[in-house]
Amino acid sequence: MTSPSPTSSLGPEQQALSDALRAEHAAVYAYGLIAAFSNPARIGDITTDAAAHRARRDATIDALTAAGVRAPAADSGYTMPFPVVDPISAIQLAAAVEADTAVAWRSVIERAESEHTRQAAVDALTEAALRAANWRAILGTAPPTVPFPGQP
Repeated sequence: MTSPSPTSSLGPEQQALSDALRAEHAAVYAYGLIAAFSNPARIGDITTDAAAHRARRDATIDALTAAGVRAPAADSGYTMPFPVVDPISAIQLAAAVEADTAVAWRSVIERAESEHTRQAAVDALTEAALRAANWRAILGTAPPTVPFPGQP
């Protein structure tokens, strides 16, 4: 068996999947911070969303490994886009995390070469858009949806 490819020689689909995996690693990390600062009434949604990101991360690692690509490891820490200090900023971070992962998965859709990868990315983008809409609705954002999820 050959050793996994370094990221410098990846094709467009594998590079997009690697970038999406990095976004999922960051999301898993962020949801720990979100849980720490959130209103205890939101813990069910937070737990469910964090589990969804862990599952998507694991599936993406499996897909990259099956393609003979070395999956990027999680960083030891991540810089948040703003300070998280209370329940409101925690939910704002959740909405931002979902927007970021939607951007990453849209990129996979655009670069997918296989139907399987494209379908997995569509599913991931849809799930991220739904979670983002939920968090924006909780924040009182109107409308809570965006016309084209995943567009930066």
